[in-house]
This record gives sequence, C-alpha cells and structure tokens, in this order.
Amino acid sequence: MTEETVRASRSQTDVVVDGIKGMILAGDLRPGDRLPIERDLAERLDVSRGPLREGVRALCIMGVLATRQGDGTYVTSLDPGLLLAPMSFLVDLQSPDGVRHLQAVRRVLEAEAVFQATLHIDDGALAEASKLLRDAGALLDEPAADHEAFMEADIAFHRLIARASGNPALEGMIDALAGRTIRARLWRAISEEGAEARTHADHMSIFAAMRRRDPDAARIRMSAHLLGVEDFLIDHDESDAISRLS
Repeated sequence: MTEETVRASRSQTDVVVDGIKGMILAGDLRPGDRLPIERDLAERLDVSRGPLREGVRALCIMGVLATRQGDGTYVTSLDPGLLLAPMSFLVDLQSPDGVRHLQAVRRVLEAEAVFQATLHIDDGALAEASKLLRDAGALLDEPAADHEAFMEADIAFHRLIARASGNPALEGMIDALAGRTIRARLWRAISEEGAEARTHADHMSIFAAMRRRDPDAARIRMSAHLLGVEDFLIDHDESDAISRLS
C-alpha cells in the first residue's frame, strides 16, 4: 500500500467518524438507533466500504457504537461513563511521572465528587457506605491480611462516592483515572506497615463528614487521603511496584 493510499484511507475514515458524529448531533441518529445498512451509509457519507468499516470500528472502541452479532450496529446509550472508559487506556500507557500527574488530577476530581456527594447523598447510600466500611474494618481484624479484598472495599467506597455526586461525567472520569493507580496502592498496602489501617481511618473520617452533611470537611478529608497516594508514588519507583505485581 502506497503512502498516498494510506493517507487517503485515513482521510476517509475520518470522514466516517465525523459524519456519524454529525448525524448523532443533528438528531438523525439517537441512542439505541440502528445504523443504516452499510451500502446506504457509505453512499450517504460518500466513502467506500473499507474506510466505512474502519470508522465504525473506531467508534465502537470509543463507546459510541456497538455491534450486535447478526443484528447490525447500534448507537450506544452515549452514557458519559461509557464514552470516558477509553481514557483508562491513556492512563495505562503513562510513565511513572505521568501517573503521578494523573493522580493529582484524580485528587481534584474526587475532592469535588465528595463535596457534591455530601450535599446529595441519600440515607440508602450512606447505609451502603457504612456497610462497606464495616466490612473493610473486619478485614483488618483477620490474622492473615487479604490485601486484594481490602482493595476491592477501597475501590467500592470511592465509586459509591463518585456515583452519589450525581454527576455521571465526573463519575466516569474518576473511574477511568483510578485504574492504573490501583496496583500501586495495592503495592503500598503490601509494602508499608499500617497503610491499610491508615486508609481505613481516612475513609472513616470522610464518611463521618458526609454523615454530618459537612461538604467542606469531606472535601478536605478526601484531598488529604489521596495526597497520601501521591506521596507514595513520589517516594517510590512506581514502575518497580507495578512490575513486582505483574
């Protein structure tokens, strides 16, 4: 394939991506709608079928489209969490320095999430958070440490807060940014004496502020909690921590 052919194919693929995006923005395609058959869509976008398929595949990776075997291709729900999910791929490819920078961004986002969650959280979600913390506390009392189970409880607590913020975009960004640092936090739990107990104490203080309906205190507690993760990433070679867990 010549360079000119590659350039032309890439250009046509961009036409497909932009064209389908334009159809969604114009209301010609809505969440849950099935795409026109391949021949008609290729004609409408004035592209050949090869680039059309490439463009559709790209939009599937982005979470905009979903192919159902034997039933065609559909527009997804376009939920922010779904569309932001590919950002986790960016997070996974970051260098240790990049991970630390992304962790700082995550701290800002989670501080805002807990502020909003404290304003809006209902009694059911507070009860769920309380149970998560009780279960995590019980894990600390076990004679043999179950680091992975504690991490799952940690992740569930943060996700509950993000969900309770009532902002799906904020929730999706937090979930995407949390991916790469999970293993570094697990390494912290394994390598640092008392790290899990400190994490649990931080979570309890965040929860107490939420239960008091004190959003400013909740935000300060969350920021301080996540600064501990940042400090760990700064003080340790995060790439070494990741390799030891691989």
